[in-house]
Amino acid sequence: MNKNRRVKLLDTKVERKIVLSGLWVTVLFVFAFVDIFGFWRSDIINGILAGTVSGTQIDIDQAFLVSATAYVLVPSLMIIVSLLMPARINRLANIIVSLVWFVSVVVMVLGESWSYYILGSVIELLLLLSIAYCSWTWPRRADQSAARVLASGSLDN
Repeated sequence: MNKNRRVKLLDTKVERKIVLSGLWVTVLFVFAFVDIFGFWRSDIINGILAGTVSGTQIDIDQAFLVSATAYVLVPSLMIIVSLLMPARINRLANIIVSLVWFVSVVVMVLGESWSYYILGSVIELLLLLSIAYCSWTWPRRADQSAARVLASGSLDN
């Protein structure tokens, strides 16, 4: 047996819904870790101890926490929406939600000076653009004659 022989691996295509769901999971991981890393910043900790969001006059109260929960629930639910909704609804929801979240990330990063936060935000923005692009370019159904040609594997029919 030749040990130097290269094995050809089968590269499978990943279904669009799984790609979108995976992108939303990644967006949430980046979002969560950027926030978690913030707990090592004294300005964030001092703001929390004072009961306000650091650098703002926003009180950390029930209304703020409900709003923050609702904000994070949207992309959290997009994970399952991406897997279960029909293509037409899925495509539209992913385009709209990713672009709205894109704007919200841009607004939150304005005025930020910490490099980790800027880096995380840039990665989030790229992921959100990927979601919008992946949704925008969702494959269309082929007409019946094209479908028959594809099914037969030949252009001679």
